[in-house]
Amino acid sequence: MDNSTLKSLLQEYEQKRIKANLISEQNKKELYIKYPRLEEIENKINLLSIKKIKDILSSNKNDIQITEQSIKKLQEEKEKILEEKNITNLSPVYECNFCNDTGYINKNGKTIMCHCLKQKLFNMEYNKSNIGNIENENYSTFSSKYYSDEINESKYGLKISPRENIEKIKKISENFINNFDNPEEKNLLFTGDTRTW
Repeated sequence: MDNSTLKSLLQEYEQKRIKANLISEQNKKELYIKYPRLEEIENKINLLSIKKIKDILSSNKNDIQITEQSIKKLQEEKEKILEEKNITNLSPVYECNFCNDTGYINKNGKTIMCHCLKQKLFNMEYNKSNIGNIENENYSTFSSKYYSDEINESKYGLKISPRENIEKIKKISENFINNFDNPEEKNLLFTGDTRTW
């Protein structure tokens, strides 16, 4: 994966976030036209939240408690209206509830890539791999007949024929797959150019 792929995906995520936020704001506007008291409550909560910050900065504990009680009362009224009108959510609706369409989450104090972004990167790389036709391109349709029986060490760099070599590779690969869950099983690493012998 190159950086341009990740950059492109993150731009896509940003567009999704912007769209979700715009839809949410539009829904709120329509809701506030229908139920003006909700907008009044929201505005009062915002003003009281600013007041609470000022109270905290001036260490005025008595005012902080009064402000918190006022906010709580308004929130309860808001919840009651939403429940009565059967309104479930005023927040933006994101595709991924874990990262809110940012592509990243905070885990144990560290910012890590969200599973949704990892999956998108995996899908993009998988699509580039040309192995999308797994139903037809698998061990059951594998044939070594396309590989030469000729033993030519100077040409192939092996003391066995390409056909014997590919059969050996197939056997090792099948063994790896059959023992995939075994922690003692070693990983496979394929190197070199792809070619037909």
